[in-house]
Amino acid sequence: MHDIGRFIDSALGLSAPSANDLTVAQVGLRGVVVYFVLILFVRVGKKRFLGQATAFDAVLIILIGSVASRAVSGTAPFVASLAATLTFIVLHWLVSYFAQSSSTLSFLVKGHDTLLIKNGRVDQSALRAAHMSPDDLEEDLRQQGIKKHTEVEEARLERSGKLSVIKK
Repeated sequence: MHDIGRFIDSALGLSAPSANDLTVAQVGLRGVVVYFVLILFVRVGKKRFLGQATAFDAVLIILIGSVASRAVSGTAPFVASLAATLTFIVLHWLVSYFAQSSSTLSFLVKGHDTLLIKNGRVDQSALRAAHMSPDDLEEDLRQQGIKKHTEVEEARLERSGKLSVIKK
């Protein structure tokens, strides 16, 4: 058992004094291990955050990339970095779980949608509040096959940043 521990330590460079002391092979193997560990961790989390449904989900993806990359590069302790990554995923899962039943928590972490068009009329103040230009709105409508805003019953800028449209 002790020999297995020494082999893993040597293969991953776990006892290396600094990132500069890691070999190319050790960094490569760390990358492979982190890849498979992250797949396992993502299975623990929820599938939706991978689609970057909201800023709440995007923050998790940034944190995972940042902390996991430190495990690969050796700029932070390997196991501690993986533990921090798992902690972020579990925390995200817990917050999203409780946000299901709390509209206040959901609003705080995920935001809300914004009604931009109602009965073919663009709400200019909502457009300004969303920091969206009329050109941005027209582009989003064209991407959904709509030539004019007058063809729209309702359009909302969703929490994900995507425009959802109900045609007349």
